[in-house]
Amino acid sequence: MAAELDTFRAELTGYCYRMLGSAFEAEDAVQDTMVKAWRGYQDFEGRASVRSWIYRIATNVCLDMLAAAQRRVRPMDLGPSGSGHATDPGEPRPDRVWLGPVPDARVLPEGADPAHLVAERESIRLAFVAALQHLPPRQRVVLILREVLAWSAQEVAGLLGVSVPSVNSALQRARATLAAASPSAGDTFQPLDEVQRSLLARYTVAFQTYDLRALTTLLHEDATLSMPPLPLWLRGPSEIAAWMSGTGSGCRDSRLVPVAANGLPAFAQYRDGGRTPWSLIVLETRAGRITSVTNFLDTARLFPLFGLPAHV
Repeated sequence: MAAELDTFRAELTGYCYRMLGSAFEAEDAVQDTMVKAWRGYQDFEGRASVRSWIYRIATNVCLDMLAAAQRRVRPMDLGPSGSGHATDPGEPRPDRVWLGPVPDARVLPEGADPAHLVAERESIRLAFVAALQHLPPRQRVVLILREVLAWSAQEVAGLLGVSVPSVNSALQRARATLAAASPSAGDTFQPLDEVQRSLLARYTVAFQTYDLRALTTLLHEDATLSMPPLPLWLRGPSEIAAWMSGTGSGCRDSRLVPVAANGLPAFAQYRDGGRTPWSLIVLETRAGRITSVTNFLDTARLFPLFGLPAHV
């Protein structure tokens, strides 16, 4: 029975991550779900599938966690963009404030067909998960189950113990809120795509040689740079270049190790020639240009989560 329950771990982690916006909280939620399922398995009467039953448990765990939590955000949600010439990026905010990254390996099912994998990557993009956080928790459940996991309205109604019209109404409201939150469109990451491979190769060379002129040519005109847990964020190639040539110039002589996060291209950044873990860089792209660079600075927790070494 434990082995059967464990087959759901990756998809449940993805579901809980979309609900909670934190890989660490998602893993806690899944572990709690597994414990509750183990203890309650003898009372499972088989009127629903095991998958529906365990998703009901996971949903209740997430709803309980969200009842005492604030909405997780990105720096762009907290205020206007700052100046690349700033010398003070602001005081770090607590982890509970921020939307965090998640390793692809923890949430994407192994052996999925390519079309399904594209949809899965799209539904864990940082911009999409950030938009989900604008939804009230039960609307979040409805939208994820209906739009992402393709459950029927009847299945969702059974899980939540409500009527089908209630599910349809909640989905309609969730869609409207999501549209207002405007998750930015972006390219779906396709590791074998030659255009994307070329962009990432040029980014790696430009960053490691700290060629800011080359780096800015890869940025979209509205590209953003953010650095959670710091509240400062920047918009536009000129502001990003100003930051990187000034206050952020300690990133010279960095080394990048490619990883996969949130269905997006990402890199582990080590400063001082590879000796100092510095950030997990997650990129979002559109039409062959980089639209967002998020530097997650909590390497003490994130690098072990991604299985990364202390130095390279």
